[in-house]
Amino acid sequence: MILSLQGCMAVGKTTAVKYLQENAPYINISYEINTDVVEEVKRRKLDKNRYEDYLEIQKLWLKKEVIRYNKAVFYPCSVMDFGAEEIEFYTLNYPKSIGMDWEIEKALKKELEEVRACLPDRILFLDASDEVLRQHKQNDTSRSRNFFEHHLKNMMPLKRKYFLGRKNVDLLMVDDLSPEEVGIKVKEWCDNCISAE
Repeated sequence: MILSLQGCMAVGKTTAVKYLQENAPYINISYEINTDVVEEVKRRKLDKNRYEDYLEIQKLWLKKEVIRYNKAVFYPCSVMDFGAEEIEFYTLNYPKSIGMDWEIEKALKKELEEVRACLPDRILFLDASDEVLRQHKQNDTSRSRNFFEHHLKNMMPLKRKYFLGRKNVDLLMVDDLSPEEVGIKVKEWCDNCISAE
């Protein structure tokens, strides 16, 4: 079973998976580790705001996600800190968020088909008010999150529309929850998904 945590930057996904790691040893955690792709993009001097470069960048991300999924399926249950659904969403929607109407589906047909075979069984969408998300970001000095404001203003409305309302997506509002309470709720959700299988 592949489960995925979804939502905005700074909503608490990493905190939740750390809680799972400590309290649910029967669940494999698959972190979104992206340093190799970021380094390759820098090495090739690719610019995500240029169409041709964007396609090349997304090919790297899509390929990486397929490899990550193929490792995760060896476990009885894996929780993805952003799964294949994230790269599918981002690939199709980042251009819209910068006001571009680029042709993506046909240009990346093969890569998108491959990543769509890796989509999770269920997704938990963690959400919060903009105020709480900004507060979380300010309190977390371990990451720069330079893309945060663009993500919040331009990507999150698209992301909520893209995910919420799907049959395999559950919603967890975290506004009034402590980090530990978020962890507990996420573990309960995982346990319910496992027992319902």
